Amino acid sequence: MRIRMLVQMPPGGSRNGRPWPGKGRCEDIPTGEARHLVASGIAEEAPRRSRAKREQEEGT
Repeated sequence: MRIRMLVQMPPGGSRNGRPWPGKGRCEDIPTGEARHLVASGIAEEAPRRSRAKREQEEGT
């Protein structure tokens, strides 16, 4: 599930050893975890990017 962060997580906070995305940034994470973040108001569901858009943003 793709989410957009609504808050900035504390410095040093991580998710599976990686830093949390910043406020306003999007990331794909497992559905159960994503639903928990959305329910708690930390994130919102974000629309999925098309393959062409994703490749354009990643420069491939």
